[in-house]
Amino acid sequence: MSPAIWSLIALIVAIVASVASRVNVGILAIALAWVVGVFIAGQKPETLIQGFPASLFLTLAGVTLLFGLAQANGTLGRLTGSALQLTRGATRWLPLSFFLVAGLVSTVGPGAVASVALVAPIAMAVGLSAGVPPFLTALMVANGANAGALSAISSVGIIANTKMAEAGLGGHEVKVWFANFAAHVLVGGAAYFALGGHRLPNRPVQPTHPATEPMSPAQWTAAGVIAIWIVGVAFFKFPVGLSAFGAAAVIILLRSADEVAAIRLIPLGVILMVSGVSVLIAMLEKTGGMELFTTMLARLATGPTVNGVIAFVTGAISTYSSTSGVVLPAFLPTSADIVAKVGGGDPLAVALSINVGSSLVDVSPLSTLGAICVATLTDPAAARRLFRQLLGWGLSMTVVGALLCQLFAGLIARW
Repeated sequence: MSPAIWSLIALIVAIVASVASRVNVGILAIALAWVVGVFIAGQKPETLIQGFPASLFLTLAGVTLLFGLAQANGTLGRLTGSALQLTRGATRWLPLSFFLVAGLVSTVGPGAVASVALVAPIAMAVGLSAGVPPFLTALMVANGANAGALSAISSVGIIANTKMAEAGLGGHEVKVWFANFAAHVLVGGAAYFALGGHRLPNRPVQPTHPATEPMSPAQWTAAGVIAIWIVGVAFFKFPVGLSAFGAAAVIILLRSADEVAAIRLIPLGVILMVSGVSVLIAMLEKTGGMELFTTMLARLATGPTVNGVIAFVTGAISTYSSTSGVVLPAFLPTSADIVAKVGGGDPLAVALSINVGSSLVDVSPLSTLGAICVATLTDPAAARRLFRQLLGWGLSMTVVGALLCQLFAGLIARW
């Protein structure tokens, strides 16, 4: 067999392993890239190492360190608690407030997983005491967190925009965020009405947790530094990763957070997954395996149906695999080639479909977001029921995501 076929087999093995096992697929991907690239394709080890995404690694490490500091000293928890305190009012507005708070926390940088980890415990407790169904609360928190997850300064947004730029689709950060945000708003709104959020009784909600204490000077310092960093990135075009390390250094030097605790909060497993799969993809491109991969994907679709088909495929894989660690690094670089092979479509629309299709399913309890929500319930029967509900909803999102992308991805790409 040719090196191209062997490299494609290596990618398929990595994807299957990410679905069927708990192994960190980044480790496996680097090992496969070494074996196939060096011993079969005859590449030099130095060539293989050049495929390591050093810039992306630096950016992810810097951003997650910065927000790890804010999480370690309690800043994010205080801000989240304060936001939920402000939303206390009529019960029917609570689910919408859960969506909004989770979305805001996710948008400013921590990403969906950290946002759900911060918001879900409070939201589930408040929701239960107010009579909001746990299923509705979980959907609003998870969809809200995902709605903001592709902002230009969030960890998943950085991955998506970096991989799109590598495929020649850079400079579309607003469209990347908006397509994902709009899809989750539509799905979250549908969940709110379908599950009776608008029919909840209009009665005041009593607090079920202690009033949020005033923020400490260290927490105000961390919040202020992060606010300045966001302004610098958004308006003065600071490099995201390097400036995040700069902001983190200021917080550490001012002794406003414990750097050891923050370093422990850096999701090194996810960063390793993304980096390892990127090394494997780089090897595929050099051996011709990526062309074979896009040819296989192109056979599933035609020009008019490519957006819906790619959203369904990536959604189905993402249900059991990592969206940011596997699906986005593996599929986004194929966008332009898929369009060329099917003979029609818009590469940007295909990339947006990959982003949306793979993220809508992440409310499944097989993903981290859904699992966190289930874990907040202490009643075993209620937890099992929520697990089944979220699993069914997550699987159905493969179809919903395909339909939404088929209808709207092209419109957003041309906007």
